[in-house]
Parts: sequence; structure tokens; C-alpha cells
Amino acid sequence: MQHILDLIPADGPNGPDPEAVAAAEVPDHYRAVTVHKDEVDMFEGLASKDKDPRKSLHVEDVPTPELAPGEALVAVMASAINYNTVWTSIFEPVSTFGFLERYGRTSPVNARHDLPYHIVGSDLAGVVLRTGPGVNAWKPGDEVVAHCLSVELEHPDGHADTMLDPEQRIWGFETNFGGLAEIALVKSNQLMPKPRHLTWEEAAAPGLVNSTAYRQLISKNGAALKLGDTVLIWGASGGLGSYATQMALAAGATPVCVVSSEDKAQLCRSMGAELVIDRRAEGFKFWKDETTQDPKEWRRFGTRIRELTGGRDVDIVFEHPGRETFGARVFAARTGGTIVTCASTSGFMHEYDNRYLWMNLKRIVGSHFANYREAWEANDLINRGLIHPTLSKAYPLEEIGQAACDVHRNLHQGKVGVLCLAPQEGLGIRDPEKRARFEDLINRFRDV
Repeated sequence: MQHILDLIPADGPNGPDPEAVAAAEVPDHYRAVTVHKDEVDMFEGLASKDKDPRKSLHVEDVPTPELAPGEALVAVMASAINYNTVWTSIFEPVSTFGFLERYGRTSPVNARHDLPYHIVGSDLAGVVLRTGPGVNAWKPGDEVVAHCLSVELEHPDGHADTMLDPEQRIWGFETNFGGLAEIALVKSNQLMPKPRHLTWEEAAAPGLVNSTAYRQLISKNGAALKLGDTVLIWGASGGLGSYATQMALAAGATPVCVVSSEDKAQLCRSMGAELVIDRRAEGFKFWKDETTQDPKEWRRFGTRIRELTGGRDVDIVFEHPGRETFGARVFAARTGGTIVTCASTSGFMHEYDNRYLWMNLKRIVGSHFANYREAWEANDLINRGLIHPTLSKAYPLEEIGQAACDVHRNLHQGKVGVLCLAPQEGLGIRDPEKRARFEDLINRFRDV
């Protein structure tokens, strides 16, 4: 891939020469992060916490896929770890090869995805190498980021909101040829312009989580946050919560940030949040045992929130841990409030006391990633400097196992980045003057 790298300036106002990129050879193989179909049982019998992504994630050469209409090949400069990468690597809750098999049966073109290996990753920042027939908005040499919604748009349900399309999938999780690689295959309507003031690894970090937080918290399809709202954000320093915290502050709302250490509490304060609960220091434990929740702890949690807010219950609960905290979250929302939920990283089978929902007129809203418009608007907030990437560390591609392990063990803050073709951190800045305006904030969120 050196001949491609030679065409991508390290820094400066000018990106790659489109004609030179279009004329460059696209290699027939590239390095990618994979899981293997014949290893899906390797962790059988182990608890989730004991499953080690360092054993299941491989870095290997793979063939470059053929382009189909509406698609693009992108040279990936940097990517990032999401929790779906962890799920894929530990084959939970199901092996992702089932997704690839079902997708492969939908058409001869999509059969490309049904392989004995799965190239993972749902974020990227890079350079368009080639576009397939029917692609007019993007050309070789364009510097881009990608959102992770892959949608066919052949069904009427998807045209009001693509997340309702029955054929929507999460790229790099439910499809193959993902972003943790030197080359990625995407649909052209996944592409968005790379913010010119960011490095490659910074630009790659927000993709999935920033768009997810935007739909979940800001969009009319989620909680529709408004000026003056109080919002409870669990994991407020993490890959998803750190963007929700920034959005709440930027929108004139008051976040109540729940974290698991003083270091993470300090990150929330550095973002401008004033109300922070260190759940470990305060000993909140919402389950007495594996099968029994503790409503007394729900009430103690609600009391602690009101101590911080001057007596207010929260208007919105921004929920993603799932089973571990859901009962307490439903309890904590104010009468008439909204619990908006995605992901369920601690378990999918939620249990709560329905009296607090039905008798207090609360509502639960399910939220899953974002449509193209929402992703575009979320990316524009980054581009305008209203929201900043939260990136704790960037690993080289060869250390992908450790990067995923950090996220699995909750050893990270913000996002964990991965350098793919970028030879080092700090490259790819095209607008240094714009960056200088936000340098303090960028560094604050970078040094988490």
C-alpha cells in the first residue's frame, strides 16, 4: 500500500490529487482484522468477562472485494473500537457469521459477504480509492469518514427513516469488509466529509457513537432533548456517554453524569459537567443477587440525583448498560419523563417495576444507531467545533486484540482508536487555523 500512502499528504491544506489517486493501482490484497468462522466455539463455557479478544482477533491478508453499483473502496487511515467489535470478537450474543450468511442469501452481489472470515469495524477515516457505477457524489481522492448504516432502500418503510428499513444493517458487524483494515468496502451513502481540522484517528473516533448519541438524545426519533432539560447519562466518560454529555451541555441542558472512578469523573468535569456521581465510590448496587433487584438502592440513587439537582428528577434517562441498571433508570426518570435505550452492554433481558412506568406516565424509547441525515448532522457538529472527539488512545493495527480487550474490560475512557494505514498519530490535518481555534478543547478531550 505504500504507493497509495505516497499520494496522501501527511498534513497541509491540500489533500490527495484526485487524478493521481484514480490512476493508482488498487492492491489485490490488504491487511484486515478478522474473526474466523471455524473458531466460533473457542470460548464455549467461559463467562463473558473471561473471553479474551486477543485470542480471537487476527490481522491477516485478505483479497480485495469487487465493487458493486453504489459502493466505494476507501483507503482506511484510521478506525476505532466499538462495543460491537467486542461482541463480534467474543461471539456474543450470537456469532456474526449468521448475519453474513443471511445477507449473502439476499442476492448474488451480497453473496460476497458470506465468507469463512469476518472483517470487522464500524468506523473509518480515509480516502476514497474507487467508486462503483451510479456513484456521483464522491470521487477518488476525497477525504471521508463513514457512518455505519448499510441499507438497501428497496422497501417503502425505509424512505421516511432508513433505520426502519427491514434491510438495514450495521456495517462491519452485520456486513463484511469493515473499517478495521487497510481498505474498506462501503455504500456511497455511508460517506461524509472528514472534518479538516482533525487528525485521522480523531476523525475516525466519533462515527458510530456520535451518531448514536445524536439520534438517541437530540433527534425527534429519540428523546428530543430541549433547553433546560436534566438528563441522566450513565457511563458519561465513555465512548457513547462522552458525546451525549457534550451534546447535553451544548444544547443548554444539565447532564447528571454517572461514572465508575474519580479519573472518569474528572473527564466529565473537564467537559463542563458539574453534577457527577461516582457509582463505585458511593457503592450503588442495584441487584441483591443474580435474580433479585434492590428497590431501596433505586430510591437511594433517586435521592442522590435530587441532592445534586436541587430537588429535580431527570427529564431524560440516556440508557445503554441494559440489565444491570434498567430498573433503577425507569425509577429515576421524572413523572412524564423519557427513558431512551440502546445497546444493553450488561445484558439484554431487562427487568423493571412497571408501576413506575405506567402510573407515572413515563415512556421508553428504543434507539438504534442513526439514519443518514442524523449521522450527517452529528458529523457537522464535529466539523463546526461544537462537539469534539473523545479519544483515549490509538493502537497500531497489529495490537487490535489489546485495543478490543481494553474496551471489553472497561479500561478505557472515550474511544479507543486504531491506526490502519496512518504510520503515526497526528497526521491528516488540513486546516491548522481552524484547529488552533479549538486546540485547547481538542487536547482536553484527547488527554482523557
